[in-house]
Amino acid sequence: MKSLVIVESPTKAKTIKKYLPKGYVVDSSNGHIRDLPASAKEIPAKLKKEKWASLGINTDDGYEPLYVISTPKKKVVKRLKDLIKEADELILATDEDREGEGISWHLKEVLKPKIPVKRMVFHEITKEAIQSALGDFRDIDMNLVDAQETRRVIDRLAGYTISPLLWKKIAPGLSAGRVQSVAVKLIVDRERERMRFRSGTYCDLKATLAPEGRKTTFEADMSALNGKRLASGKDFDEQTGKLKKPDAVELLNLDAAESLKDLLTESAKWSVQSIEKKQQKRSPAPPFTTSTLQQEANRKFGFSAGDTMRVAQRLYEEGYITYMRTDSTFLSNQAISAARNGVEELYGTEYLSEKERRYATKSKSAQEAHEAIRPAGSQFKTPKDTPLSGREMKLYDLIWKRTVATQMAEAQIEFTNLVIQANVAHSDVKGEEALISKLGKGKDLQATFKASGKKILFPGYFRAYVEGSDDPEAQLEDQDKPLPKMSENDALDCSKLDALTHETKPPARFTEATLIKFLEKEGVGRPSTYASIIGTIQDRKYAQKDGSALVPTFTAFAVTELLETHFPDVVDTHFTSEMENQLDEIANGNHDRLSYIKSYFEGEKGLKENVDKQESQIEPAKARRINLPLEGLKDIELFVGRFGPYVQMKKDDETISASIPADMDPSDLTAEKIRDLIEKSEEGPETLGKHPDTGEDIFLLTGRYGPYVQLGEVTEENKKPKRGSLLKGMKPEDVDLETALKLLSLPRTLGEHPETGKEVKAGVGRYGPFILHDGKFKSLGKDDNVLEVGLERALEVLKQEKGARGGSRGSSVLKELGKHPESGDAINVLTGRYGPYIKYGKKNISLPKDAEVESFDMAQAVELINKKMK
Repeated sequence: MKSLVIVESPTKAKTIKKYLPKGYVVDSSNGHIRDLPASAKEIPAKLKKEKWASLGINTDDGYEPLYVISTPKKKVVKRLKDLIKEADELILATDEDREGEGISWHLKEVLKPKIPVKRMVFHEITKEAIQSALGDFRDIDMNLVDAQETRRVIDRLAGYTISPLLWKKIAPGLSAGRVQSVAVKLIVDRERERMRFRSGTYCDLKATLAPEGRKTTFEADMSALNGKRLASGKDFDEQTGKLKKPDAVELLNLDAAESLKDLLTESAKWSVQSIEKKQQKRSPAPPFTTSTLQQEANRKFGFSAGDTMRVAQRLYEEGYITYMRTDSTFLSNQAISAARNGVEELYGTEYLSEKERRYATKSKSAQEAHEAIRPAGSQFKTPKDTPLSGREMKLYDLIWKRTVATQMAEAQIEFTNLVIQANVAHSDVKGEEALISKLGKGKDLQATFKASGKKILFPGYFRAYVEGSDDPEAQLEDQDKPLPKMSENDALDCSKLDALTHETKPPARFTEATLIKFLEKEGVGRPSTYASIIGTIQDRKYAQKDGSALVPTFTAFAVTELLETHFPDVVDTHFTSEMENQLDEIANGNHDRLSYIKSYFEGEKGLKENVDKQESQIEPAKARRINLPLEGLKDIELFVGRFGPYVQMKKDDETISASIPADMDPSDLTAEKIRDLIEKSEEGPETLGKHPDTGEDIFLLTGRYGPYVQLGEVTEENKKPKRGSLLKGMKPEDVDLETALKLLSLPRTLGEHPETGKEVKAGVGRYGPFILHDGKFKSLGKDDNVLEVGLERALEVLKQEKGARGGSRGSSVLKELGKHPESGDAINVLTGRYGPYIKYGKKNISLPKDAEVESFDMAQAVELINKKMK
């Protein structure tokens, strides 16, 4: 008997093949073999005139999706149909979540097999798991299929109904999404909080102390003055920068703090007032779910959510970890046994937890796979026993440590809290007016300081895993900070005293990790979708990275304001979370797919009716206006336009506009900066002088993409005057007429090549300074100045070998991946001037920025090719 097994990817196919008996043929679908139309050209000609065709969903007939098979997938379908002809049974072994169930259903619907069809599921690709799954087939779960399809339909209805309205009212190319728009609003709301924030200032003292006559020092922070608690950051109102309850705390300014420092240094007697010791036990964190893995990989390694999921997908398909899309923290008996054996072997029985530790899932709906992410198999391979490297090694090591730690003993920690008094007799306070006004005349001064220490009595699971740390052993040393041995009333010596000034800080911006944590906590979206959502937010220019922080753009503010005003449900956290609950009910068979879609899209409160009603009420000019919470902007308006954000002010019946530079974020704006932009626009461009040949003025201007020089003014006859951007590192104030002339001369001719007689030129392109000769480019080195470089140096650069620094666009093969599983064409990874890329037939496809050539494989290449050729 011959069995055909279909999975989603070539890598998974290659791994699973090792564990199947003879008579099994394994092939892959490369993801979904059909989907909703991605563009108008994919809509069948006979349906193009239907009013619902652009949606790809038949709203007149039960919201039936219009599924199409893209051109690249037609070859896949043909190959699979040919294989079915030679098989006696079809086994669909796609992933066990909703998406995998949907892929299996689509395969069955398209291939129309006349042989028995079986559904095979497993959550890890190991010999035991595959052989067990072969004896436990089931049917396709249509509840899961309905939930997957409903999500796809709802997302299409939301995106394709609201996005066109954004194009009309704000700018082309914008998009809205069921979860995406909520995430953007969260980022924008956090930025609004930061803009409204007003900083407060307070001072305190830090003392370096030691038990009298001993050298071991420790630090203590001042907490109270004559029994009244010192003000700290929590006491300030974020929107005023002032104390919430001024009478409840003591606020020290710098003068008072310095006076207090001097007085305590000269006259104080220091002693231990009280010592409090308490012991705590700490338990390890649960094993990873999709979202906690994304968060921790972001914190530890700076991986984006997308990076993490791509690496985890490879680890799963190569048989190293269990399925990586899961909301569950459950560990199977097999996993617990493997983890406990690992603890005993590596750390000893004293580090093993007394009882098996099991975790209950706290997610609002653990609806994906049924086990946490862990190393695969009944025996966990230690990271050093695998051939992994690079990002795959980092992530596997992280998963292995977290899983093993779940079965380790609790860490035992002793905390010591010290209260210290620094006393000064009232007779010594004379002359300190700043203090006397606070203390009152004739009163002794008593300054209270606090110190804390921590001692690890038993490290327990800390030996294997500490959240946020790459090196648990090093982290143990950092955490162990005991205080010297002391008793109550012991005298202390003060060797150093510092007066410190503090400013309260605005709420931190979201990072990918904190945004994912918030979305999951609120039940918005599902962990398996977070990577694509965060990627879309950045691709659509709603947010950009500043380090690890997500910073909203002006466009994000404009779109969020429009949706808040006219479609509040679309950006409402609770509403979106409730939608997820409804989808879960469909997956559990408790809710009807069609009735839910109708309630969402139709009726008086439905999305379609709401969009139709609101569209006529939205004025484009108002939609493009941004209302930032900034003071001093009563007579100034901010807008997003086709060419970027700009400000506008009316003055004497004249409207003055000024572009906001591309490198200026909403958070950078102040009333002062905006008025400066308008003032420069009103004054007109700065003239550096006249061109010696043409007599035209040369202007120094600032545009959307930064400062530049321009020859002559823009007129009807000269709509595009010659311009030259300032070079990297140049400042506008350093540009004079001579420099401007050099910039305008680019690309400049250096002379003729002695061998070819053809011109050699120097210029600046998108990727930096270059030398051009005979249609070929060579990059200049970082030490070369494109404005000064001569022919002799240019000829040297042109002679450099391909691939050398400053070399040409010539390419060399970095890695041969083999033949494409469908077409048979060779796929290679090559090095190019602008980074590595895939060469597939006549197609050149750049590798993603986060891709590592050494670990880039055929499965990733095929996925990238399919995406680009769709």
